[in-house]
Amino acid sequence: MVAPYLSLLPEEAGQRRHDLREVFNGLRYVVKGGVTWRLVPNDLPPWEIVYQQTQRWLRAGVFEAMVCDLRLLLRTFAGRKGQPTAVILDSRTLRSTPESGPRASYDGAKRKKGSKIHIAVDTLGHLLAAHVTTASEQDRAQVGILAEAVQAATGQSVELAYVDQGYTGQTAADAAAGHGIELHVVKLSEAKRGFVLLPRRWVVERSFAWATRFRRLVRDYERLPETVKGLHFVAFACLMLTKALGAMLGS
Repeated sequence: MVAPYLSLLPEEAGQRRHDLREVFNGLRYVVKGGVTWRLVPNDLPPWEIVYQQTQRWLRAGVFEAMVCDLRLLLRTFAGRKGQPTAVILDSRTLRSTPESGPRASYDGAKRKKGSKIHIAVDTLGHLLAAHVTTASEQDRAQVGILAEAVQAATGQSVELAYVDQGYTGQTAADAAAGHGIELHVVKLSEAKRGFVLLPRRWVVERSFAWATRFRRLVRDYERLPETVKGLHFVAFACLMLTKALGAMLGS
C-alpha cells in the first residue's frame, strides 16, 4: 500500500541501490526513536541515504498525499463522509535545541523557548494541515494559512473550525471567513476549576498526544521548518496505517 507513494522513480530507472522498505524503516526508526540521523543502525541503509531520500519524499509531499488518502479510508470505515465539514485548530510549542537556530523564540503563554507547530485536524483527530512558526507568533495570526491549507486538502468542504480562546478577535474570524470557514471559540467557564474536558477541543489535544509518541517530535530537532512539518505528517501516516490495517483485518 505504501510503496506507490514512495516510488519517486519508475522501476525501470535502475538507479536504486537500497530497498525502499528498508529506507522507510530507517526514517521510521529516526522519527519514532528520536535519534540523530547518524545513529541509524548498521542493518538499515546508510544514514546519508535515509536522510537524502527523506528530504526527497518531503519535498514531493508524499506523506501529505498518504495522510489524505488514509483519512478518506478511515472516515469511510467510521461511517463518516469522506471529507470533513468541521475541523479543530490548535498549536503546541516544541522546546528548542541548537539546531532550531533563529526559529527559537520565547512563548510567553507557555513560558518556554522553542518553535510552534500549528495544526488542523478533523473531528476524528486525523491531521489535515500543519504550519511551523517561531514560538512568539500569535495563534490567531496563523488562521488564514491553516484555513487555506485545510480547504485545499479537503476540496473546500470545511464550514466550521473549533478553536480555543487564543483565536478570539475579528481578525482571526475574518481570515477564516475569507476561506468559507466559521470560527467557533470553545470557552472554559470561569466557574469551573481544574481539568475540564472541553467539547471538540479535546480531539486536537489527543492528536498532539499521539504525536508525542514519536520522540523526534517531542522537541524541535530540525534545522528547517519544512522538516518539522513533514515529520509530523510522517508520524500521522504511520499511526493511520496501523489503524487502517486494523480496520481492514477487522472487516
